[in-house]
Amino acid sequence: MSRVFITGSADGLGKLAAQLLLQQGHSVVLHARNAKRAKDALAATPDAESAVIGDLSNISETRSVADQLNRLGTFDAVIHNAAVGDRERKRITTQDGLPHVFATNTLAPYILTALIQRPKRLVYLSSGLHRNVNTTLADLLWTKRKWQGSEAYAETKFQSVLLAFAIAQLWPDVFSNSLDPGWVPTKMGGPEAPDDLLEGCRTQVWLAVSEDPAARVTGEYFYHQKRLAPSPAARLIATQDLLLSQCRKISGIRLA
Repeated sequence: MSRVFITGSADGLGKLAAQLLLQQGHSVVLHARNAKRAKDALAATPDAESAVIGDLSNISETRSVADQLNRLGTFDAVIHNAAVGDRERKRITTQDGLPHVFATNTLAPYILTALIQRPKRLVYLSSGLHRNVNTTLADLLWTKRKWQGSEAYAETKFQSVLLAFAIAQLWPDVFSNSLDPGWVPTKMGGPEAPDDLLEGCRTQVWLAVSEDPAARVTGEYFYHQKRLAPSPAARLIATQDLLLSQCRKISGIRLA
């Protein structure tokens, strides 16, 4: 039995992944951005061990999530599922002065990875949209460009792959992978999304707990339990290092 933490598990793919893990006999800790959503998450997934609370767009609250988790002990796997989508039509700025989509989708997984006691496996959710973006990390915070919500979202999904691959290089004793869950009909994906919702959560669960040799790998990108080629730029060590450096500078938190 594995012990797994899932960010953004109050609804959508995170909730489905938690339910699937529990059906398989694993232990799960949930996450929600506020107390009401945590209560609702536990009601929807009553066999979960507990839920931690914190808004991942806020650096201080993300630190608090890591502290809550460390008090609970160690985890076998962490699934970085939480994200905001591509519908922010203007640059929404967080309390820390960052674009909301970057703070939630890129910086929070970096902070949690840096601060949570190191698990055996790390899973980062990305998107097929990561292949068609600015890969230089220039203007990471969109202070110079005219805001484009869909492009900003897709850039964070490229950064998710970069982070997974960077960790795979830094921590060879950890299985660190990224995946595309498909375009599924969640609140983010919308009702017109054509992919199967349940199939969308299977790969993250498989990567988090399976003993299948195909899942016990690191530095790979998956879609529906099959390896896919990511953007070639995600394999560039210099770009991976640049993302870690930028996140360290922005957050003030060093990843060992």
